[in-house]
Amino acid sequence: MARDTTKPAAPTSGGEAFSSSLPFAPEDVSRRLLFWYGERGRDLPWRRTRDPYRIWLSEIMLQQTTVAAVVPYYERFLQHFPSLQILAEASLDDVIQLWAGLGYYSRARNLHQAARQIVRDGDGSFPDQLEDLMALPGIGRSTAGAIMSIAYDRPAPILDGNVRRVLIRLFAWQEDPRSSRAEKHLWYWAERLTPDAQPHGYAQAIMDLGATVCLPRNPDCRRCPLSDLCRARQLGLSAALPVKRPKKTVPVRCQAAVLVSAGDKLLVMQRPPAGLLGGLWEFPVVDVPDEQPPEQALLPWLEQARFQQKVEFVGEIRHIYSHFRLKLAVCAVSLTGDNTPDGLPGEWCSAEDAPALPLHGAHLKALHLYRQRQHADD
Repeated sequence: MARDTTKPAAPTSGGEAFSSSLPFAPEDVSRRLLFWYGERGRDLPWRRTRDPYRIWLSEIMLQQTTVAAVVPYYERFLQHFPSLQILAEASLDDVIQLWAGLGYYSRARNLHQAARQIVRDGDGSFPDQLEDLMALPGIGRSTAGAIMSIAYDRPAPILDGNVRRVLIRLFAWQEDPRSSRAEKHLWYWAERLTPDAQPHGYAQAIMDLGATVCLPRNPDCRRCPLSDLCRARQLGLSAALPVKRPKKTVPVRCQAAVLVSAGDKLLVMQRPPAGLLGGLWEFPVVDVPDEQPPEQALLPWLEQARFQQKVEFVGEIRHIYSHFRLKLAVCAVSLTGDNTPDGLPGEWCSAEDAPALPLHGAHLKALHLYRQRQHADD
């Protein structure tokens, strides 16, 4: 497919036109990056393929997650779901279980939903048009651009976190890096710099530059192939950019989780498929109002479940989610006898198998704390 060679329109803001000229030739940037990538590019599993399914998977996993964390998940995921068709036929529970521990679980739900949508609405072939990719759950403009460039070798701009930082420094953007004005300029620059030739290599090169050289802290400008073009370096602003945004106050939630044991079994519950941590498993949990002891906050739930046993406080853990911090009191209730009562919400799981469940992060910590206390008491 031929690329539209019309230059992207220069962004405007408040009636003020932005100069469409660049301080250097775009071809100079791509030439340097491609040469540098040939010498210094990272050898990663998803770079040994042009399969759009695998490249899509890697791009989704890499959103807000480090390469080191992604590699084992990527390889394990493909062992279970080696093709789009097999992923579409899998249950969401199986997908969530393989994703457990990687975080941002909406990515897994969107991945599964998108696979089913492709198989249901098309012939099972992965989309090869930008608009069709962006119509899928979980795929925005940058991810779609990465798939187009890397899988299909068609020029499409990308603007992930690493590329954003490179462009901010390259053009010395000294305003809020996430403002609507910044978005217009950064996308404009990203499109102007994306070459018609070798977009596959260019996309990976500029992402690698941000990941290994143009770092958030202490950028290694001496190793950068664009150092003499970089406006931030010329102005002595490399370390100061991107401009830091004001920190938002992160709310703290207080909850109490109760590990109910009956013989060698623990009571677990699955969260609804939609919403926060959808489809993951946890122990019964209640919100704890300010200044209230967690054992007291649990009483209504325990009474509803008709438990008469004493609640034991095990300890407290802290966990950070994307939009809040969690303070979780861990409690335990031990039911007498080996027979598990009927009619309780949730399911019973053997204590030995519980660590293999896709428990979300805070409750996995709660389980470890509970087991440590058990071993200490033995």
